[in-house]
Amino acid sequence: MHHLDRPGLALVISAPSGAGKTTLVKRLTAEFPRFSYSISCTTRAPREGEIHGRDYFFLTREDFLARVEEGYFAEWAEVHGNLYGTPLAGVCKQLQAGRDLLFDIDVQGALQLRPWLKAFHLFILPPDLATLRQRLEQRGKDAPEVIERRMQNAMEEIRLAPRFDCQLVNDDLETAWQQLRALYLYLDMQGKNSPEFARMLLEGGRL
Repeated sequence: MHHLDRPGLALVISAPSGAGKTTLVKRLTAEFPRFSYSISCTTRAPREGEIHGRDYFFLTREDFLARVEEGYFAEWAEVHGNLYGTPLAGVCKQLQAGRDLLFDIDVQGALQLRPWLKAFHLFILPPDLATLRQRLEQRGKDAPEVIERRMQNAMEEIRLAPRFDCQLVNDDLETAWQQLRALYLYLDMQGKNSPEFARMLLEGGRL
């Protein structure tokens, strides 16, 4: 008796800096091990605790741009002065293997994926700009001029939020997490809502 499984699901999550995306993504991948994480390449320096090949693939700017010319990336963009990109081969391999794939990427990269990758695009919003600024300041990682630049970028990104399939407001972290969890469970169920599944079940497969 063969086992029946659904194709991999692609979930693209974007947000301005300080919206809480990283925390929500970590909870999602911790609870649902079916997820594979799409590891991006970047030209920025590693932060404390980050490991090459686990958090990012850290590249020089020259190496990154050479890979752009080779068609290595599914999408790429420059954000806050650094380059970020998603390797194309890894995306195709994992989805074909039936793994759910999570893209934690910026707005530019998310919109580049739309024309060719069937995915659900989620944008995480802060409750308001004052709260976003407060979160950036409380992190204590950036100088005032960097925070100001991030705020300007955030407003540009928020203007593009309506182009996503869904917008989730992260006012209370626990509420936002429950909403994200429910969204994934719904998308997982939709992946099984296919006449092919019913046919295969009658032929002796297992859901």
